[in-house]
Amino acid sequence: MKIGKTSIARSAICTADPHTIVVRGEDLCRDQIGKLSFTEFFHLLLTGRHPTPVALALLDATLIAIAEHGLVPSVQASRMTFAAAPDALQGAVAAGILGCGSVILGASETAGKLFVEVEASMNAGASLDDAALDVVRAWRAAKRPIAGYGHPLHKDRDPRAHRLFDVARDLDADLRYVEIALAVERAIPKVLDRTLRMNVSAAIPAVLLGAGFPLEAMRGVPILARTAGLIAHLYEETQTPIGFALSNQATRDEEYTGQPPPGVTLSNE
Repeated sequence: MKIGKTSIARSAICTADPHTIVVRGEDLCRDQIGKLSFTEFFHLLLTGRHPTPVALALLDATLIAIAEHGLVPSVQASRMTFAAAPDALQGAVAAGILGCGSVILGASETAGKLFVEVEASMNAGASLDDAALDVVRAWRAAKRPIAGYGHPLHKDRDPRAHRLFDVARDLDADLRYVEIALAVERAIPKVLDRTLRMNVSAAIPAVLLGAGFPLEAMRGVPILARTAGLIAHLYEETQTPIGFALSNQATRDEEYTGQPPPGVTLSNE
């Protein structure tokens, strides 16, 4: 029975025989192990191409920028899961990564899609600022999130965004999408009636798209980076456990808004 468009499993990524492992047309042991950095290998694995020096430096920079930001929700989910199941490191990592969506971590992909739409409007003849304004208005009318703008802590522009843009400029990288990201930032107050400064989730596609990184894999950058951060937190959890403390703090601060059973007075009322 055929399900889907093909009945034969095909992949250009990897194959092996008893003597050789081939990854993207190269001998893993002869050509890659000990010769490529992990970031370079990831780019090759993903795209089938070795990255240019600029693309490699920007990918490295973005991975470092998004790997760690303290006890954010993904880290808390991971550490509390590990506290309950310390025999399942993989489950605790997965618990943290499963929240990669339109608000946290996955916002880079959404921001990248917005930037590509602005670019398409420019290619149709609109100016940079007009294109950004039109797309932001359209997204707002469709109730789509303007991802990558605003941050609960970094009310001014996220310092990581500033640094990624500096790195891109120092590398003489293609800044097309950086200019688009800045134009979107300028357009937001005209549509939302408030200022939202760019955060790192918008800066990541702004620098990577110009280096040829595929939009369809953009969410993979924060997923890969945050995985490294979660493993660090879970190792710390084995040494200095706080998973149950995090759970206890939530319970301590909880306010029950339901009704007690008839005749029962709850002690926390």
